[in-house]
Amino acid sequence: MGPGDPREQHPRGQLTLNEAERFAAMMEDGAALRRRMAAECTPAVLAVVAACERSLRAGGKLLFCGNGGSAADAQHLATELLVRLRSRVERPSWPAIALTLDPAALTAGGNDYGFEEVFARPLQGLGRAGDVLFGITTSGRSPNVLRALETARGMGLVTVGFLGGDGGPARALCDHALVVPSTETARVQEVHIALGHAVLELLEDRLVGGGMGQGAP
Repeated sequence: MGPGDPREQHPRGQLTLNEAERFAAMMEDGAALRRRMAAECTPAVLAVVAACERSLRAGGKLLFCGNGGSAADAQHLATELLVRLRSRVERPSWPAIALTLDPAALTAGGNDYGFEEVFARPLQGLGRAGDVLFGITTSGRSPNVLRALETARGMGLVTVGFLGGDGGPARALCDHALVVPSTETARVQEVHIALGHAVLELLEDRLVGGGMGQGAP
């Protein structure tokens, strides 16, 4: 490896990808996953959109939960329903709750009932039959998301999973499972937010076009 060679030296002496190659590989991996989801998951996505539409038209709401980056995605998606998704579409605020938002409730739940219950416990008070719960977990194995999905099913909510890998045990608890076929957390999270945006955009089109809001001219 000559002076200035941007490739990294592996401890055993082998040359590894340089940063430019690694960056290109990351982008291509994410794009390939999106293409695969588009090819294989369209019916499942449209089923999720239909479930959300039925819930909101009946006076229900959408709830979201996840940990870490998935907690941020839960808040992101709920906010786009409560406030705005697309600046060119003017419509009412629609009911959505991120179960990750309240530090007092999260810490009280963890302290009093254990971390596995931090989403399930408030869901018992906030959720109603016919609502939709989105459980977001890149592994499909997050114990508190599993408990929330289990609790939601027992209460008559529709359960949606944004999952990764093989879906893990969460898959069996979801009425609708959107599984990103990757174990690379960052790539799964990137596709999860793309899926969330797609679901909400399609949902917004249906509701605005069907009398629950008014599109901008």
